[in-house]
Amino acid sequence: MADPELEQIRARRMAEMQQQMGLPQGVESGDGYPGAYQQGGGEQKAEQQARQEELKNTILAGILDQSARSRLNNLKLVKPDKAAMVENMLIQMAQSGQVQGKIGEDHLKTILERVSEQTKPVGKVKFQRRKVFDDDSDDDY
Repeated sequence: MADPELEQIRARRMAEMQQQMGLPQGVESGDGYPGAYQQGGGEQKAEQQARQEELKNTILAGILDQSARSRLNNLKLVKPDKAAMVENMLIQMAQSGQVQGKIGEDHLKTILERVSEQTKPVGKVKFQRRKVFDDDSDDDY
């Protein structure tokens, strides 16, 4: 990372990816409509997803410290949907300028708690079992 040339390449690549992420899905720059590339669409789509994943990882590596990053990776193994929500939230926070410095594990825990509160089930199903009115004292004949 000490090499300024490498930093310039990374900055250029990040700007390029951010520009591409701003476009709607399936539209390349200069295309007039979403179905503009039918041939080889699978390869381009996979390449675009790989670029977006790389950009996401770069942004997250820049805003999370090592312990927070490992916690997020562990969460991704157990609950991928929740981890994706947290990653998107962190990226939005970084892009809007709400993140100053690196986010530590404690701050990430509070973010995870907020996400957990938002994703709690609305209502719980409660089972009420019927009580059988079978009293043994009635069997006295």
